[in-house]
Amino acid sequence: MILEAINYAATYAKTPTEFRPYVRYSVNLWARANRCKQAWAEHEENSRNFILASAAKLKHRRTAVVLGSGLLRDVPLKQLAAAFDTVVLVDLVHLASVRAGLWRHAKSVVLNYRDLSGFDALQAGKEPEPLSFLRQVPYLDLVISANLLSQIGTGVQNRLEKENANTMSDDTLPRLIQAHIDGLSGLPCKACLLTDTGFEVIDKNGGLQQQEDLLYGVSVPSIAREWNWPVVPFGEESRDYQIIHKVIASEMT
Repeated sequence: MILEAINYAATYAKTPTEFRPYVRYSVNLWARANRCKQAWAEHEENSRNFILASAAKLKHRRTAVVLGSGLLRDVPLKQLAAAFDTVVLVDLVHLASVRAGLWRHAKSVVLNYRDLSGFDALQAGKEPEPLSFLRQVPYLDLVISANLLSQIGTGVQNRLEKENANTMSDDTLPRLIQAHIDGLSGLPCKACLLTDTGFEVIDKNGGLQQQEDLLYGVSVPSIAREWNWPVVPFGEESRDYQIIHKVIASEMT
């Protein structure tokens, strides 16, 4: 708890005001990732390997952008920083514990604080284009959406409940998820997408207790790989069940 409190305080001070409400979630995720290190290891390795395989196909390696960089456990930052002139990490929050490890890549890694959901535009009656800022990134050769897409739906759902946004249409969540996929598909460079698509709650006898679609019916094109991610292994929340997320990896362009 002491380390979590230190991480929270140090992160809060460096985070733009509008994104500070998300610091607690990021610290909680960091703590869970540390507790579940062994259970998450295969998923993280699969993610890193897929990103590296995509990067290896490129003729030019000038700028790479990581959307939803988060804890960087699933992103091969060391290799990307060595291969590309510039690596831009984009997220709502960049934890102090993550920033502390970036000093060795200070010359090539850039932090960007940004809401990638597109919610504000949709709420204002505009067509959401959450990735339009990428058009302004010079010499862009690779964009990685790193286990972010399902979090857009989850985050927006929480926001709708908190703000009681009754004016939003019933298709808000699938529209924002589709906008992210369309944004990646429309890029003039290579883009790869890693995301969990749904989860299952499994009891200790192997029985299926619950099943949810995290992409709200939206399909992901060009799926190259699939695997399971035990986000909540037995003992994390209960000895009686585990929560397994279904993960896909896709090269969009």
